Amino acid sequence: MSKKKLKIAIQGIATSFHEVAALSYFQDPIQTIECLSFHRLCESLKKGEADYAVMAIENSIAGSILPNYFLLQEYHFSIIGEIYLPIHMHLLAMPGVKINELTHIESHPMAIRQCSDYLHKLNGVQLIESDDTALSARKVKEGKLKTTAAIANEYAAKKFGLNILEKRIETHKKNFTRFLILTRKIKATTESNKASLSFEVANEVGSLADALMTFKTNSINLSKIQSIPIIGKPSEYSIHIDVEWKRRKSYDVAIKEVLRQVKNLNILGEYKKAKLEYK
Repeated sequence: MSKKKLKIAIQGIATSFHEVAALSYFQDPIQTIECLSFHRLCESLKKGEADYAVMAIENSIAGSILPNYFLLQEYHFSIIGEIYLPIHMHLLAMPGVKINELTHIESHPMAIRQCSDYLHKLNGVQLIESDDTALSARKVKEGKLKTTAAIANEYAAKKFGLNILEKRIETHKKNFTRFLILTRKIKATTESNKASLSFEVANEVGSLADALMTFKTNSINLSKIQSIPIIGKPSEYSIHIDVEWKRRKSYDVAIKEVLRQVKNLNILGEYKKAKLEYK
């Protein structure tokens, strides 16, 4: 009897970076649920159409994906893991098309930002934002577009029969995207050594510094900090942080202390820190 495949919601279509991340993280055979927006991805997970979701949260060139922090707050999913995926961007076009024949280049906004240095050197080419890198590649193929190229990965090039006009056009060659693995139910990971938290602090001198100092005094490493405006409350922010520890007890002690210093502390997930390997 064959094992039932896990259903994984991804942003984009087959061969997108989200699918590559999903295939890399889950060792078992999976069925991907294609979602053209991050909101749709969250709805798919919420409604039970998917068992897990893979959501990009930051890129080493383009930075944090701020709208996704709002989605994490809105949907209250549990983060059970992460994966860092090396991102190599290629310029794809129909066979026979030359770069000097291009009038348009289409891709996801984050992909365009990651290739800004290369794209700024092209003259007379209009940039078009789309919902997904792989979707842009499929559009070029299905429309047999002779003057439009897509920015996508090599998997999309192979799947849609497109030529790679230029390889590795990302601004920095050590380019990666961090993806979060989300689920509806809180799951404790025995090997956890990293956590994502959110909280609010009083708008007073030193209130945030005091909370962060608590982690330092307990030997907890702060690997990420991101402030998100609280809608409807001008000058007030929700603070999102990622922390890492070597001793679980140190983390537990720090959390107890921070609870007395902040408001609305929310543990978004405790999970195992992923390795960052450049390729």
